[in-house]
Amino acid sequence: MSGIWRRVLAVFTTGRHDERDRGQLLALGAAELAHARASAGRPATAEDVQHLALQEFGLLIGITQARTALRERRVRRR
Repeated sequence: MSGIWRRVLAVFTTGRHDERDRGQLLALGAAELAHARASAGRPATAEDVQHLALQEFGLLIGITQARTALRERRVRRR
């Protein structure tokens, strides 16, 4: 299990994350899912991240937060 998924699970199993940290971690998880589910040749979009955050985590995020999560995901993968 990757580090991001351990952190996402911790959001749901511990009470140690405040609302802001929780939102950021779940947005990162949604960005990871969006990337994994993107079609070959088509990169994940911020809208994909928003959709997955709502669908998978019940989290409504703004377009800026979705873009930030995608950028952070890309930076970590380098």
